[in-house]
Amino acid sequence: MRTDLFIARRLIKDRREGTSFSRPINIISITGIALGLAVMILAVSILTGFKQEIRKKVSGFGAHIQVTNFDDNMSYETVPINSHQEFIKKIEGNTSIHNIQVYATKAGIIKTEDNMQGVVLKGIGSDYDWSFFKSNLIEGEVFYPNDSVRSNSVVISKKIADMLNLKCGDSFSMFFIQDPPRSRKFTITGVYETSLEEFDKTYLFCDINHIRRLNGWDDDMISGFEIFIKDFNRLDEMTDVVRDAIGYRIEKDEERLKVTNIAIKYPQIFDWLGFQDTNVIIILTLMILVAGFNMISGLLILILEKTNMIGVLKALGSGNKMIRNVFLYQAAWLISKGLFWGNIIGIGLALLQQQTNIIPLDPASYYLKSVPINLDLTYLILLNAGTMAAIVLMLLVPSQLIARITPVKAIRYD
Repeated sequence: MRTDLFIARRLIKDRREGTSFSRPINIISITGIALGLAVMILAVSILTGFKQEIRKKVSGFGAHIQVTNFDDNMSYETVPINSHQEFIKKIEGNTSIHNIQVYATKAGIIKTEDNMQGVVLKGIGSDYDWSFFKSNLIEGEVFYPNDSVRSNSVVISKKIADMLNLKCGDSFSMFFIQDPPRSRKFTITGVYETSLEEFDKTYLFCDINHIRRLNGWDDDMISGFEIFIKDFNRLDEMTDVVRDAIGYRIEKDEERLKVTNIAIKYPQIFDWLGFQDTNVIIILTLMILVAGFNMISGLLILILEKTNMIGVLKALGSGNKMIRNVFLYQAAWLISKGLFWGNIIGIGLALLQQQTNIIPLDPASYYLKSVPINLDLTYLILLNAGTMAAIVLMLLVPSQLIARITPVKAIRYD
């Protein structure tokens, strides 16, 4: 066994047995590291969970990528495109794409006996993926459109239902301002709640054939395509893939298609999420600095306590590097112990919140009812490895103090 490692292990054993006066200082250093790592784990878990949930909610309404008519029309009364597009065949085999679905939108007014409310009717087809809304369904069930028979079922938000005093199973009339004005009667089969107030008070979902009939469209006309991808981090890349598949067409009698994504469509939300990264970076930096300074103090105490030993080792011919390694090994043991307890505290509190939602949030401000948690093994490994590496590097400078200690003065030191 290496001499420096052997001496370090004996010194660690002495501290375990409580024979060292620096034991309280070591406990403080370990506590500082543990609390710092716990805060970092919670900060990263909450931020990534928050971003993940908001992305999921916003994408649930509008998909990751949208393909529409290039008409610069910002209203819900869209210029239709044909549902049979060549680019679909080019991208549907891409393993990074989860689902491609058609949709159509139309603005209207829901009128009950006592109230009325303007909303957007979103028509969906048999290819629609209900996964997101099933996870946010609080009453009833979703419906499945049939290409041959038009369904009068709708899924409505709790926000709209409460505003109009409607519940699951109720029927209502919806009016559309066009020439001539038209109306449709729908029956509520499901009620959802996502806590995205701006979306919840706007959208309800129906069979796409209703919108085709109201607008006088053919059976193959739609407002556009919604494309879901498997990895949100590849959003820009997959947007370019769809654009490349569509290509550029300039003939006057052909449709011109516009490709956009959810981050471009709702920049205010995603810019806001981006600002949260800065907060976490500041927290991580401060916690590492605090833990590092705690360990620097602890290391200086260790060196001060063993000044006599350093003098003896130098008198016996030990080099500065070997002696420095003795103290760095001790520091690494203290850091490891701090990291262990930091993981226990941080992961424990994160799991507690994940399972119980004990800390609530205001949905009007944060779009969520409780603090979200995302425990990812990769982040945990990087946090532990990064904290260990950063603190050890910070300890290299104070460990140079050993080179200034002379054997004669060190042996006489009391």
